[in-house]
Amino acid sequence: MIKIDKNSITRKENIDVGFLYKNAKNICKLTLLTENNNFDKKIVDQNVHRPGLALAGFVDLFSYTRVQVFGNTEMRYLEQLSDDKKLESLSRIFEFEIPCIILTDNNKPFPMLLEKANKHQVPLFKTSNSTTKLVYLLSDFLDDQFAPRITLHGSFVDVYGVGVLFGGKSGIGKSEVALDLIERGHRLVADDVIILTKKGEGILMGSGSELGQKFMEIRGLGIIDIQSMFGVRAIRFQKRLEIVVELESWDANAEYTRTGLDDNSITIMDVDIPYIKLPIIPGKNITVISEVISLNYLLKHYGHDAAKIFQERLNQRIKSKTNLNSRGVDYFEHDFE
Repeated sequence: MIKIDKNSITRKENIDVGFLYKNAKNICKLTLLTENNNFDKKIVDQNVHRPGLALAGFVDLFSYTRVQVFGNTEMRYLEQLSDDKKLESLSRIFEFEIPCIILTDNNKPFPMLLEKANKHQVPLFKTSNSTTKLVYLLSDFLDDQFAPRITLHGSFVDVYGVGVLFGGKSGIGKSEVALDLIERGHRLVADDVIILTKKGEGILMGSGSELGQKFMEIRGLGIIDIQSMFGVRAIRFQKRLEIVVELESWDANAEYTRTGLDDNSITIMDVDIPYIKLPIIPGKNITVISEVISLNYLLKHYGHDAAKIFQERLNQRIKSKTNLNSRGVDYFEHDFE
């Protein structure tokens, strides 16, 4: 079985504000408002925070390490305060090492807020997005950055919309199977280096490395560019992992499933993924079998499990004590073929 080394699971401990601004600027429609900012400030929490209680004076549970979002509620609260109270409220939260502040709904910063942000070198941004939309977009971005990742060796292909990861020993033919599938109209996600990212509790998203994306190595031929050779429709940036197929040389002493009634799985980062061990022998069409694996997965997804249906028919036949060797189709008159 494919070896999953738990020690190889990585996770970012932090990102800096500069990285956030560079990569989420367009997604979140961020505009920088302050000068001489410390873009090296670290964000160590993937969640965002609305500091309403902290502005009102309760800072015992202030999540200051998160990105701070000032929506209409926070801004209207500050605007109705006197200058002295406003200064006290802002001074209270700027005592903490805040990574950055984002104003939503095109709220304009009043001079005191802008002055405090510049003085403490806290980057201040604004966005035209509503608070709800910003929190959704920003949370999705941060979840992706802080998500646990693992790197596996194999070939990852989108087959009929199903993410299939081919594993096995080096030289077993993973890339060749993937190439044959691509030639038949399926899509390459990644070859050789597969980066799996855990999204949520039960979803693993697979993609390739930035360097190796779109490329494949075929032994005896070398590196080929899939996009240039087969077109942009032959690749995709990422895909959810749904099946792991391990290719191995035929072993007469090994046990292989014959009915498909046993649902085998492999656990990757605490997510159970359907697992199929596929033996390779001369003349066996692994490409077609891979397509059938994907189609069978889709049928099961929609409630049609061929193995269980056959088992039910067999049990009914045994209970009825009908001859199991009877013809499956009645004789067609004058049909001698």
